[in-house]
Amino acid sequence: MKKIAQHPFILKKRGLQLLVACTFALIQFIGIGVFNRALAQTTIDNKKPQVHKRTHSQSTKQMGLKDLSSRAPAMSMSLNPELFQRKSANSLTGDIDGNLDYRIERGCLARSFFEDNLPAKVGITDKPFSEFFKEQTKTFFDHMRGNCIPYAVAFGTRNRFDSLSIMNGPIQDSKTEIWTFTPLAAGGYLIEQDYLKDEAKRFTEIDISLRDVLYDPRKVGDKLPVELVWELNSLIKQIYPEDSNSLENTNSVVRLIVDFGDREHWAQIWAAEIIDPSNGEVFSSAYWLERGDIPGGFYTATGEALERSFWTNPLSYRRISRGVGQVPVTGSRKSSKSTKSTVVASSKTKMGNPPGQRYRAHMGIDYAAPIGTPVFSVANGKVVHLGYSGAYGNLIVLEHAGGYHTYYAHLSSFNPELEMGNEVRRGVEIGSVGTTGRSTGPHLHFELRKDGVYVDPYSPRMQLDLWLMRDGDSSGLTREILLLGTPIKN
Repeated sequence: MKKIAQHPFILKKRGLQLLVACTFALIQFIGIGVFNRALAQTTIDNKKPQVHKRTHSQSTKQMGLKDLSSRAPAMSMSLNPELFQRKSANSLTGDIDGNLDYRIERGCLARSFFEDNLPAKVGITDKPFSEFFKEQTKTFFDHMRGNCIPYAVAFGTRNRFDSLSIMNGPIQDSKTEIWTFTPLAAGGYLIEQDYLKDEAKRFTEIDISLRDVLYDPRKVGDKLPVELVWELNSLIKQIYPEDSNSLENTNSVVRLIVDFGDREHWAQIWAAEIIDPSNGEVFSSAYWLERGDIPGGFYTATGEALERSFWTNPLSYRRISRGVGQVPVTGSRKSSKSTKSTVVASSKTKMGNPPGQRYRAHMGIDYAAPIGTPVFSVANGKVVHLGYSGAYGNLIVLEHAGGYHTYYAHLSSFNPELEMGNEVRRGVEIGSVGTTGRSTGPHLHFELRKDGVYVDPYSPRMQLDLWLMRDGDSSGLTREILLLGTPIKN
């Protein structure tokens, strides 16, 4: 009975203890939840894009590297064996695909009462498109300014209409409007409307003396990020008019439209023109075309591709000491009493090769240059190999969009800020010429591969999609020509 009499009190005391314990547990649970949410938020914040990493340079404008990974030690061939496997050229497909007959015509058509007949006047014979154009441009011509209609029209194989861009007058200001028409593969036509006031927010116009661009990169470096100096010099040398050898002795300027970039995207030259400032005459010009699935490229105002030269000039070299082909294996001569290999080699004797000499394939281009000569990335890419690799010596391999890789071998040194996983912009100095690995003298061994297959970039028969205007790219180029180029006046 005594226990029974005390039971209600004991239950009350235990109930109070249980209540306290539950309350404490609840506070802990809430605290853990708050902590977990804070930790989750920290994790999300840590996934924000990392900023550009700068290379050593006197210029403070360079944004040539993006650090996309934690610091890793230099890797050897074990990094990715597939990067060093030899693949048959028979597996290379689509190497000559592309619009080989691509061309662009531009001008400023005099205004008249029949402006909607513009397609026929610029050479477009697509009747369905002419009807479509008349129907869609009724309001466009109400906004015309000036006495002519600037246009840029692109034609492909068999004079096929690829794209047409028109502008509402030869005046570039906040009211400038451009319409671009493109045939669709499934039928019909696409219209894109662009306004200069929207584009001008990220572009800067710069004038630089032509002489400085050709001969004084230090002065150019005062106005441009350092990674754009190499690119600009290479670009101007390509579009420099061959029939104007004394142009650099005049007051000619290079007019540039530049996007200086930010933490999210690279700096980029979008337009370059060689101009006589006294009368505004444009001697030549080039425009950048951004492409998602493969690296972008420069094209002239007539549609000529300029990219092949960029992909074959990783440095300022004295000469090409060796190209793609067969080279003798050092110390491989055999006597006339040798076995089957001697018989095979003897057939080469008729062509002037030593008897018994064995040969190996030399897949790549050797650029002879002094030790220490800067080596530049030929296109935007990601570092997928950085370190010593057998016969290659000190080697850098960059991976580019579209299944392309470039190899830079026998280097004497690497850019000290270069790391595995970095994204590298075209024109960034990635290393220096050396003679490491299986090398008989100072030179850069350079390779270009497509899907693992060796490509000879100097072969005139090799037409990669990097260097050609593809179907669907035209609209971007005709648009840039009118939007960023100096307007042609009637």
